[in-house]
Amino acid sequence: MDLPFNQGAENPANPNQNHRPPLNCKPSSTLWFLSLSVLLISLTLGIANTRLYKLHSLRSTLSGPLQPMTQKTLDLSEQTTISKPQINVLWMAPFLSGGGYSSEAWSYVTALEETGQTNFNLMILHHGDQEALDFWDGLPEKTRLLAQKLYYRGPIPLNQTVIICHSEPGAWYPPLFLTLPCPPTGYKEAAFVIGRTMFETDRLNPEHVARCNKMNSIWVPTDFHISTFLKSGVNPTKIRKIIQPVDVDFFNSEKWKPQKIQTLGRLVLGRPNSQKSSELLPSNADFVFLSVFKWEFRKGWDILLKAYLQEFEASDNVFLSLITNRYHFDEDIGTKIKEFLENSNMTEPNSGWAPINLIDAHIPQRCLPEIYKGADAFVLASRGEGWGRPIVEAMAMALPVISTNWSGPREYMTEENSYPLPVEGMRVIGEGPFKGHLWAEPSVNGLRILMRRVWLNGEERERKGKKGREDMVRRFSPHVVARVVVDEILQLLKEEM
Repeated sequence: MDLPFNQGAENPANPNQNHRPPLNCKPSSTLWFLSLSVLLISLTLGIANTRLYKLHSLRSTLSGPLQPMTQKTLDLSEQTTISKPQINVLWMAPFLSGGGYSSEAWSYVTALEETGQTNFNLMILHHGDQEALDFWDGLPEKTRLLAQKLYYRGPIPLNQTVIICHSEPGAWYPPLFLTLPCPPTGYKEAAFVIGRTMFETDRLNPEHVARCNKMNSIWVPTDFHISTFLKSGVNPTKIRKIIQPVDVDFFNSEKWKPQKIQTLGRLVLGRPNSQKSSELLPSNADFVFLSVFKWEFRKGWDILLKAYLQEFEASDNVFLSLITNRYHFDEDIGTKIKEFLENSNMTEPNSGWAPINLIDAHIPQRCLPEIYKGADAFVLASRGEGWGRPIVEAMAMALPVISTNWSGPREYMTEENSYPLPVEGMRVIGEGPFKGHLWAEPSVNGLRILMRRVWLNGEERERKGKKGREDMVRRFSPHVVARVVVDEILQLLKEEM
């Protein structure tokens, strides 16, 4: 579940665009003071603005000086020795990168730590992607403190260690790209090796299947993944369903004030608020649809734009806010939206296009709840999701949610707690590493109907939002999922021994 934590590029000035200031969500005073102290020292040394220095400082803060690994003992540091006779759990994931695997990994270790349901020594180690300084800076203070507490300092005996490789299989030992391998020394020395992964299409590549079958166990989040992994050839005795937690305490609408989303980012389509018609129903004024995703074809941005612009116009006084970031391209996203519109066969309505607001700058994670709180509905017309973290976060905030009725979200979306978006059929992926795989093609007309239905029916959307929140608390809260994880690890060790 994919949040856009990477900083977007600055865009050239355009007099036709309504630029707005970025979100200014200030860190705590403690973190601000520490950051300022580090900055002043760094300026004295003349090296504060180098990314290399900042990364070195981050790594040193978390892990201390690194040492070579050995086969029998995982010895990355000389700082602390684990002396307890119980089992160690080393959770390796892109903790410092942002993105779906990162946020999911944080949700697990936070749940385990805060609920106190660990029967083992829990440690974390970054692996699987490059560190993102903006992401680290934007984490809530309690998460940063937890990272410093849990970050691996070793040494630990591998034969008393369960290693969890929480990443895409290409990062597993031996990795297909430059990253710390997981497990670090291969598959034989650890007491148990678990792969936590997922996929957004109808199958896995043969290389990924082979890597999954090297693990002692494979954790997937949904019944959808059990089906696709089995069909692809993953050993059925290795597959376990481990649902994903959502921090229902952090994502709780009662604790946050709404952020006026219309004041963030920049207006890329439509007219400023001051030019809108005054002959509008007050109950529907400035109704905000929110979508959070990285800008790639899989996320169905084209479906969303087409449905929204065909169904609404300026006189409806609705508002679509996109929180997104570029994914493997350099072109300005606002330009891509206008090009999409120019190449479509849509005609501008009499009252003008319904407005679209673009927020493509970095949004700190600690600011997300007030963003959700400022919206009236969440929508994501994705062609395939592993889990869909923005969806469950929105549901935890009691927002009515529209999203595609296929892949991971079917694990938690129902007609009672959300608005499942029907699909027209399956679409063959025509290019890229997953060429030939299938994913869903969401219905444009179905999305138009659901967006208007949400907009018009306040009582229904409130009821569904409330039910969504209840289901998140009951099924996916940290204390529920933490118990599932602990029981699974202990059961696997019992079976192995």
